[in-house]
Amino acid sequence: MTVPRFRARKRGEPLVCLTAYTYPMARLLDPLCDLLLVGDSLAMVVHGLDSTVPLDLDLLLAHARAVRRGAETALMVVDLPFGSYEASPTQAFETACRVMKETGAQAVKLEGGTAQAATVRFLVDRGIPVMGHVGLRPQSVHLYGGYGAHGRNREDWQPIIDDAYAVADAGAFGVVVEGVAEPLAREITEALAVPVIGIGASAACDGQVLVIDDMLGMFDRAPKFVKRYAALGDEITRAVSAYAEDVRARRFPGPDQTYGLKDDGGRS
Repeated sequence: MTVPRFRARKRGEPLVCLTAYTYPMARLLDPLCDLLLVGDSLAMVVHGLDSTVPLDLDLLLAHARAVRRGAETALMVVDLPFGSYEASPTQAFETACRVMKETGAQAVKLEGGTAQAATVRFLVDRGIPVMGHVGLRPQSVHLYGGYGAHGRNREDWQPIIDDAYAVADAGAFGVVVEGVAEPLAREITEALAVPVIGIGASAACDGQVLVIDDMLGMFDRAPKFVKRYAALGDEITRAVSAYAEDVRARRFPGPDQTYGLKDDGGRS
């Protein structure tokens, strides 16, 4: 998958997108997905932080390099973490250059609408593909006072629509729309000429993205918009419990997991 091919899927077959943070997960997801996002959500789901705000760029780059080793066909996009791009287009360019040089990513994603349009244009004009992110913006959680849905009243729609237009018109090849009322997400999708990827938005979007740990049921709680396709957290608990019982009962390791002495004939 390339950026032009991704953009050409507007109003075509829906685009399948998931987050990935590690090499083994990237290997599993890569054949099944159109896009793998090394999202700043790893701050919360991998490192246990209470928001994405504290994420360090160097930590994000380490995860992105691991994902690159496991991703061969999906488009790989990396989030720009909070504080690494907002000050100026030049700051954003320097950060995006590090991301692309050090990880092999094909594009970056940044949050913000009209306020970041000039930055999007600056990056695109210098050869860096950019994906936008509007609606609920997790890096602005302290400004919002939480992670509630946006645009549930029609009078609140216009600023979100303006944000989506701004980043698309500035050259973004796609726009993530997060945590907005379904009719608003549908309207934005119909209006924009680039793919709109929903998360907590609408099935009418040109594609969907979810945090992989939420979708696989690694946590007891997940946002309302998540559909759990597995319960791996429960499976891990069962597996480790069985292992612990075997260890305590000295059933593990058994004959199949231990080595004997080689006899004179060279057999073990």
